[in-house]
Amino acid sequence: MKKYISIAFVAIVLSLGFISCDVDTDEKPGGTKVEKMAGRWDVTLDLYDTDGNLLAEDPYHMGVFEIQTYSTADNSAKLMWLDDLENFWNFKFKVDVDYNNRTFSADTVDYDADGTGQAVITYGEVLEGKAINLHGMPNDSIVFDIAFSDDDPAYGCVYRISGQRYTGFYE
Repeated sequence: MKKYISIAFVAIVLSLGFISCDVDTDEKPGGTKVEKMAGRWDVTLDLYDTDGNLLAEDPYHMGVFEIQTYSTADNSAKLMWLDDLENFWNFKFKVDVDYNNRTFSADTVDYDADGTGQAVITYGEVLEGKAINLHGMPNDSIVFDIAFSDDDPAYGCVYRISGQRYTGFYE
C-alpha cells in the first residue's frame, strides 16, 4: 500500500511541477510612458540673470550632485516627477512633459510639501546621446532653467541645472 501512495504522491508532484512552469503569457514587459526621460542624473548648476547672461558658475560650490526624474503613479505620458533629493533647494514636484520632443516645463508649482515656495521651469529638455561619459561613449543629458519664489530678491535669477545620466562609473 505504501508503494502505491508513494507513486501517487510522486505523480501528483511531477504533474504540479509541469503546470506551474507554464511560460506562455500574453504580457510583454515594458517601461513607463516617460522611460526615456526618467532616470538618475549627475548635474551641476550655474546662475543666470533673467536675460540669459551667466552670473556665476557653481555659485554655492556644490560641484556635481544628483537629481532624479521618474514617472507618476498613474504612469502618465504628460507628467513626471522632478526631485533634487534634498541636494539643492529641496524641491520635488510634477512637471508637464512633451514626451515626443523630450521637453518639460512647470508653471508656478509648489515645490515643497508645506507649500511655502513656488518654482517655475521655463525650459527643460532631455537630450538623447548628446553627452559624453568618462569612457568617451554617448550618454543622455538633461538641462533645465528653474527659478524660485523664495530666492534672494536681489538676485532676480534663474538657475540652469545641467548634466548627464548616471552611469555608475566614477567620473
